[in-house]
Amino acid sequence: MAGLKLPNINSVLLAGRLTRDPELRYTPAGSAVCTFPLAINRWYKDATGQRQEDVCYVNIVTWREIAENCSKNLHKSSAVLIEGKLENRRWETESGQKKSTVEIRAERVQFLDQTAPSIRAPSQKNLQTTEATEYTEK
Repeated sequence: MAGLKLPNINSVLLAGRLTRDPELRYTPAGSAVCTFPLAINRWYKDATGQRQEDVCYVNIVTWREIAENCSKNLHKSSAVLIEGKLENRRWETESGQKKSTVEIRAERVQFLDQTAPSIRAPSQKNLQTTEATEYTEK
């Protein structure tokens, strides 16, 4: 097993709803960063045949133009499709305690609500507009 070479794959595709409004901030260098929590529901039948719901909550991070578009157009309960990758972020608190979290860095966000504006990122201008609006990281 020591010679086994794993492919370098880190890809996530999620559909869900925001559990609160997005938060937009800017780095000291001026890059926009927008974060929001996403709820992903899964339905299944238990051993007795009863329908059960399981909800998974993940934090989404967007950068630059995608961040600004998400901040302007999304709100609590907005439906989105996220394409991105898992990222592990580590930091140390002021008291010296080490912390870490796993979050999703969105490379593409598609707005699924029918009320989503018909706006595309600059690289997407020549594409035909559909009900869903999407933004792709350059």
